[in-house]
Amino acid sequence: MNPRNTETGDGFSAEERAAMKERAAELRASKRGGNKAAAEAQDCLDKIAALPDGDRAIAEAIHAIVTENAPELAPKTWYGMPAYARDGKVVCFFQPASKFDARYGTFGFNDVATLDDGEIWPVTFAVTTMTDQAKQQFADLVRRAVS
Repeated sequence: MNPRNTETGDGFSAEERAAMKERAAELRASKRGGNKAAAEAQDCLDKIAALPDGDRAIAEAIHAIVTENAPELAPKTWYGMPAYARDGKVVCFFQPASKFDARYGTFGFNDVATLDDGEIWPVTFAVTTMTDQAKQQFADLVRRAVS
């Protein structure tokens, strides 16, 4: 089955178009007044709470890891996914498996994360379950990302 939309010819799947619409809504909301940080943090928690069980357990663990190991990162949503930003720039994010009907979710880091290690280094990690070892590895990565 090809998830791409051949009717519109734009090459984007329905899930990708939905993510773009969510991002546009996030950008509109960020221009509103009020306590933006609190609203963005609540949006992140709401997205996590709405995830299916397996994704939710991983997202909750990632949320706890990030808030414990990098409290300077602000929770928000990014393309409808839980994300964590510094100075408005997303450092890391969780892409649930259910978001794009994928085999596994991913925990990823953007270019502002300081994970540099030589000429190449991984920035996205597949995660199917959250073990103690995975929690420790992610905690180490988050601490490095903000150092």
